[in-house]
Amino acid sequence: MSDWIRCANRRPDEGVVVETKIDDAQGVRNEQRLVRSRGMWFMEDMVMYIYYNPTHWRPLATEEPTP
Repeated sequence: MSDWIRCANRRPDEGVVVETKIDDAQGVRNEQRLVRSRGMWFMEDMVMYIYYNPTHWRPLATEEPTP
């Protein structure tokens, strides 16, 4: 799996599902898959936006097919 990227340093492309989390002085929490669109973060199905801004993101892990 890839390393986490700070949202303050770089944002993911809009419309791409990524793994996100909040990781600050209060600890790690709110780890989930989200999509960025029009400057806001949405659930994967784009039905609802979230009321917080993740501090970190990373691309989804690519799954290798089992032989």
